[in-house]
Amino acid sequence: MKAFKAYDIRGIYNKDFNKEVVYKIGYFLPELLAANEILVGYDDRESTPEVFEALAAGITDRGADVYKIGYATTPMVYYGTAKHDYKASVMITASHNPPEYNGLKISRENALPVGYDSGLKELEEMIETKEVKPVSKNKKGNILKHDLKDEYIEFQKSYLPDLSKLDLSIDISNGMVAILTDAIFGDQPHYLYNELDGTFPNHEANPLEAENREDLKELLLAKGSDLGLIFDGDGDRVMFLDEKGNFISPDLIIALLAEYYINQGKGKNVLYDIRTSWSVKEHIEELGGKCHMWKVGHAYAKLKLREIDGICGGELAGHYYYKDFFYCDSGMLTALVVLNVAARLKEEGKTISEYIAELDKYATSGEVNFKIENKAEVMEKLKNYFFEQKEPVNFYDFDGYRLEYNDWWFNVRPSNTEPYLRLVVEAKTETVLDEKLAEIKEVMAVD
Repeated sequence: MKAFKAYDIRGIYNKDFNKEVVYKIGYFLPELLAANEILVGYDDRESTPEVFEALAAGITDRGADVYKIGYATTPMVYYGTAKHDYKASVMITASHNPPEYNGLKISRENALPVGYDSGLKELEEMIETKEVKPVSKNKKGNILKHDLKDEYIEFQKSYLPDLSKLDLSIDISNGMVAILTDAIFGDQPHYLYNELDGTFPNHEANPLEAENREDLKELLLAKGSDLGLIFDGDGDRVMFLDEKGNFISPDLIIALLAEYYINQGKGKNVLYDIRTSWSVKEHIEELGGKCHMWKVGHAYAKLKLREIDGICGGELAGHYYYKDFFYCDSGMLTALVVLNVAARLKEEGKTISEYIAELDKYATSGEVNFKIENKAEVMEKLKNYFFEQKEPVNFYDFDGYRLEYNDWWFNVRPSNTEPYLRLVVEAKTETVLDEKLAEIKEVMAVD
């Protein structure tokens, strides 16, 4: 099925999937995860009420109970799953995608992700091959409420620093974080689009796209803010602008998070994905931390962070994970941790841009996407070409390829959901970066 992706179920509603498919997802989910009670939260998209109704009907027709949070951020559902010992949960959301999309993020016990390799494939096969036989009325499950918003807010506020000396501009993107902002930040920040609206009338709820950050940049500069924050649609990601309005590469934020936890004595192991800058590794090691590189995607990161007993981790796409948050990602927790660092810098008389300039030592391409159908063939061609030129100092092959040389490195990896190759190149100088990027494009035979 087209909507079944590597990390979740997602697509254009009534095109890639519909309420009949959602009903079957709900019906077979109790069997897949051996769960009699399933926690469900949802976003504010126009199709969400129908999706919830179909999901709940499927779950209850199978004899299991739905515990409804109501409006929630995705991290709220993770928190509720792990904190209250649910064996299964669903967040109805399409995250940063346009309003015609919807989806389901499924977790099992301890908020462990259910990806295509860890349950979604099996669920898809159940839907396609098994027969639906609803239970009798007297055995049908119930829809019950589980209101955990206040509890979740108190958990988040335990990380809230003194913001009295910080001027903040925050873009909520009309997303789900709007249900938390007043209780956590109050009215001190300058807000943009701090109202729920699943049609996303102002800009798409994807902070990775530069055009979606323009309104925040304008507000930040007009108000003279120390820092800008922008959340995505379901609240599992947040990204940052410095006081000059410059976008801070999300992988560099991992270094700030690591600094916060290492300085607190929480541990030393930090996880980052295969696209991460050398700057992050060097900073963490200077702090006495130990770095672990791994695959892209929350379905992989959450398991790996547990495996290494990591204190925190992050990705270039703006997902950040915490041992203190059941090894899950949270945009709000990330915001609060970064604000702790920002508050300290303010006291020291240092700006965010000055701090990042000290940290960020290399020239980078950012992630560049190439639409290529024969992804595996082109990746092999690149790897073989550079191996023939010179043996890399380090070579990683667990998520595409990362080849590291003394003065530059690159990672090329296939998209799990689209006909794209994704490329990141980093070098010690802009000159080397330009040369190597041009060379890679020539080998790939792309413009």
